[in-house]
Amino acid sequence: MTTDVFSPEQRSAVMRRVKGRDTGPERTVRRILRAAGIGYRLGGQGLPGRPDVVMKGRRTALFVHGCFWHGHDCPRGARKPKANADYWLAKIARNRARDDRAVADLAAAGWRVLIVWECEMRAAAFAERLVARVRDQAAA
Repeated sequence: MTTDVFSPEQRSAVMRRVKGRDTGPERTVRRILRAAGIGYRLGGQGLPGRPDVVMKGRRTALFVHGCFWHGHDCPRGARKPKANADYWLAKIARNRARDDRAVADLAAAGWRVLIVWECEMRAAAFAERLVARVRDQAAA
């Protein structure tokens, strides 16, 4: 028995609309970097994990992670799925393992890695902290 409020067809339509790129949080991060005059590229093709934002001159890769999908330890990331829990918990565990591999591979290749969590973005001074983190990474 399922606790899903949608029919399988409706659930499929809802899941198709979940974006993998150009999400609201990603666009917010890019807008902040652009306003601070920090140059970047999108996509990270050819780099482990395909970072959301790449600052090649700074050798910095930035990932914008959704708390639920990447298993963050905040309240939103700690929520347990109600429907098909076994599948989703395994999926999130695979996402975390893939993230860890990508960070390790990038670090081994000499890249600095920043991860921005969706929940961080709600803080009042998020923009200033993000710009400071990017600039601190470049100085390191």
